[in-house]
Amino acid sequence: MSMPHSSSSTTSSSTKRKEIYKKCVLWCDISCLCYIVDGRTIPTTQPPFRQYSWVDWSLHQYQAPWPLYSMNWSVRPDKRFRLALGSFVEEYNNKVQIISLDEDTSEFSAKSTFDHPYPTTKIMWIPDSKGVYPDLLATSGDYLRIWRAGEPYTLFECVLNNNKNSDFCAPLTSFDWNEVDPNLIGTSSIDTTCTIWGLETGQVLGRVNEVSGHVKTQLIAHDKEVYDIAFSRAGGGRDMFASVGADGSVRMFDLRHLEHSTIIYEDPQHTPLLRLAWNKQDPNYLATVAMDACEVIILDVRVPCTPVARLNNHRACVNGIAWAPHSSCHICTAGDDHQALIWDIQQMPRAIEDPILAYTAAEGEVNQIQWGATQPDWIAICYNRHTEILRV
Repeated sequence: MSMPHSSSSTTSSSTKRKEIYKKCVLWCDISCLCYIVDGRTIPTTQPPFRQYSWVDWSLHQYQAPWPLYSMNWSVRPDKRFRLALGSFVEEYNNKVQIISLDEDTSEFSAKSTFDHPYPTTKIMWIPDSKGVYPDLLATSGDYLRIWRAGEPYTLFECVLNNNKNSDFCAPLTSFDWNEVDPNLIGTSSIDTTCTIWGLETGQVLGRVNEVSGHVKTQLIAHDKEVYDIAFSRAGGGRDMFASVGADGSVRMFDLRHLEHSTIIYEDPQHTPLLRLAWNKQDPNYLATVAMDACEVIILDVRVPCTPVARLNNHRACVNGIAWAPHSSCHICTAGDDHQALIWDIQQMPRAIEDPILAYTAAEGEVNQIQWGATQPDWIAICYNRHTEILRV
């Protein structure tokens, strides 16, 4: 099996995303200035948007042995500062590493490292804020894989594969784990489909049954590749989900009525849409970003096809979006301009011109951002080999 040639180290994060999708196929054949002081946001009277920053002692940093692409916060109550990281190495052998912050020493340490085929396009911990399910981790790449976290060893549980043709693997671009029903996982693929998986996790505390899964439903979601999928908290939080894809559309589905879907937005130039994220407190709103775009589009499902806001202060393409877990009007964006920006969107539909807070990663393009679901005071970013958590 031949490997693709290594690309330049200056390859942008946006290009890296496209490379992951392509190479998996080959391999498988501010309105005011603010500062943070002791965790408090303090506005200044300086001219807007040029000198704001997180102060450097409000962060903790970890350097991995390899370039990083994917990342996710653990939500278990007994694992406050635990993250999973996925490498981006342009060969078959990649790694996933679990790290944890020692709150006494303020130092990160690796708790477990394991092999993974190809780079992970996404990593997620089981959304188990009460700690009643097994300590599971899911990864996507050529297939969806489930792992049971441990120290120092993380155990492989199962691979979920719905490919009918064993000679061809349609790589998974992303997935989402249902917060209301952790037995549901939705995946998106370059083969134009979304698949909803049912997991048997042995959720009774203490049970050690092996994890297994089955296909609940598979649907052709878009006319071209599907790049992201996310469950909504609307309607009880179990049955509604949306997807974005290379056809430039955002589509919403209901597991109870899969015979039709609702087109929420279509890009006027049919530019591929790479990411979407639902507002964690108000399921009427979601955000999406187009390929190589410097702006984030905010949509209201009650007003289809018309953006209610555009966040466009990035000076290079946007790579990540993350809504605040505790607020309906705050969202963080990150991009190739080395910046992570926090926005207050409560003045919609009036134009939102500037973010309220920003952080610059001096050493690299920010290719991943995550807002801690159970740690709302902390945001995590990835760039090059570094992971940083920033107190907001």
